[in-house]
Amino acid sequence: MNRALEDLRMSAALRYETPEPESRQGRRNARGVQLLEPDGGISMQLEACLGHIFSKYCTPRPQKRPGLLAPPQGAFLTPQGLDDWAKDTNGAPFDEESKEELLMFMDCTDEGGLTFEGFLQVYQLQTEADEEETWRDLSIHGFDRTLRLVATRREDYEMDDIAEMDMEDAHSPIHDPDAIDLSQ
Repeated sequence: MNRALEDLRMSAALRYETPEPESRQGRRNARGVQLLEPDGGISMQLEACLGHIFSKYCTPRPQKRPGLLAPPQGAFLTPQGLDDWAKDTNGAPFDEESKEELLMFMDCTDEGGLTFEGFLQVYQLQTEADEEETWRDLSIHGFDRTLRLVATRREDYEMDDIAEMDMEDAHSPIHDPDAIDLSQ
């Protein structure tokens, strides 16, 4: 997610330099998991993954539970949450111009916090323009090409949470990546 939004909008058409020029971005995964629906909307599987990613940075924080996180009703990214997401995803926070553009064109709260709907808009545009960049973002946050959460960054949890997870059932979705399967 490190391109300007205008670049994303401009490059959403067919991409003749790709190996499959007649295919549309977001609908090329040979394993059956598609990031976008035929109408261009975000697939349910991708939405669940993005909900998990958004939930790691949003205010208010979601309740902790096994499996994928889901953003609470009315959740949004504060400026700090937006910076943290950008740093974790791209290695650096957005510059001020990019932040202003995001908040101008995407769904936000009256106070300027990026909502989950706005977060989905960002990824819908990005996926139409550059599907591989979305796959890279998903990979950074622990998802594989079947949109299963396969890697949990232990630093995302506090030490008490890790000790508690270690005591849970070994087949918990947090410990058993095969238990989290959104491709069905």
